[in-house]
Amino acid sequence: MGSCENLSNHELISSLKKDEVAIIMVPFPAQGHLNQLLQLSCLISSYGLPVYYVGSATHNRQARIRANALNPSDIAQIHFHDLPTPEFASPKPDFNSSSKFPAHLQPSWDACMLLREPIASFFRNISSISRRVVVVHDSLMSYNVQDVSCFPNVESYVFNCISVFTLYCLICITRGMSIQLEDELLKKLPSLEGIMTDEVREFGASQKPYMEIRSGDIHNTSKVIEGKFLDLLTLVTSEQKKKQWAIGPILPTKLDHISNRNNICLDWLKKQPPRSVLYVSFGTTTSFSYREIKELAMGLEQSKQKFIWVLRDADRGDIFTGEARKVELPEGFEERVKEVGLVVRYWAPQPEILAHSSTGGFMSHCGWNSCIESITMGVPIAAWPMHSDQPKNGFLVTEILKTGMLVREWGKRGELVTASTIQNVVRKLMASEEGDVIRKRAEELGEAVRRSTEKGGASRKELDAFIAHITR
Repeated sequence: MGSCENLSNHELISSLKKDEVAIIMVPFPAQGHLNQLLQLSCLISSYGLPVYYVGSATHNRQARIRANALNPSDIAQIHFHDLPTPEFASPKPDFNSSSKFPAHLQPSWDACMLLREPIASFFRNISSISRRVVVVHDSLMSYNVQDVSCFPNVESYVFNCISVFTLYCLICITRGMSIQLEDELLKKLPSLEGIMTDEVREFGASQKPYMEIRSGDIHNTSKVIEGKFLDLLTLVTSEQKKKQWAIGPILPTKLDHISNRNNICLDWLKKQPPRSVLYVSFGTTTSFSYREIKELAMGLEQSKQKFIWVLRDADRGDIFTGEARKVELPEGFEERVKEVGLVVRYWAPQPEILAHSSTGGFMSHCGWNSCIESITMGVPIAAWPMHSDQPKNGFLVTEILKTGMLVREWGKRGELVTASTIQNVVRKLMASEEGDVIRKRAEELGEAVRRSTEKGGASRKELDAFIAHITR
């Protein structure tokens, strides 16, 4: 059976035995969300269970072509089901905006709120031919999956794409409860100001009434990373009586199938000394102004440290439309740094770069994908949060795990980060005793996290428990 085309009822029925448990994944259409649910799809599929990945044709295609670190033969096991999606505007990002939030993606998010009917009809199809259907969905898709309650053999679980620390803080703040942290840390905790637009805040709030339907929560984290906050989360949500599973990191930690892959970044890394390279990337939802790019370029050059810089604008709602802006770097920059630095303007194999022995640091926006990849691979972070959950993630990394340092404080997000600030942070992380201490701590945590996903480890036990629960 082809894994990418739409499936007719007849094909569905022939592909499933009547007594099977089928899993349906319903991701939110933004890269950091698509990515995590595709990783989880491959993990669950490895237990021999059929997994359906449901979304618009555009977003399903995006998930597949950007499947960093996943084995193509594992992706081939996933059944991608393309939903008919209304047309939506796909404007380019505003790189001069005073806020870094990717408000230009709003039309694609509004369009995805019209998917309730086609999703319900897919549930109907699969539930008629399965003993049990397990829906795993992004919390931002709660409205769209509300019809699970119409089918007696369908149950749903929320997959949280953010850190448990961030989730715990948000719950405490919205309920007016105190966050259980030492006073010194509470003073430094970044505020929620400026993290998102009012439209997105309302969008998130509109999902709340449909969250109660779920049977439990899955987290892309490990007890090794966030044990304390998993316990605190359980305390503050105890009245909901929902099961919780911390099964992360869900990305593959053994990247054998790609170590021989041809890629400019990986080829360049092979020629560098161990732990000498700073990887610089700000994810798929951040755009810099020309002025900010100039300061970053000068800061990297003046630091005299080796670097790989992924220089890309934020994604459009449909990544397959429109031309990308050709970002101009300071004159002669690439020529001057060609011995020490590599600038790439395309999709980079981030997990493989972070896993490479030549990589010694990561300058990051602190999206949860980037944080969990960096933590897992044992790489310290120069944290430069831009919006959403990123300020809290940056705080977790720098203040609680102590596996990174801040580029700039959240309270100063309106100010230009200068070349000298960047130069100082880069030198401190890559070429100082303080940086070495942080790097050693990051490496030790990474090792413990990778062990937690192996047989007998905390995260593997949680994943096994989740699989046992849904196949009961």
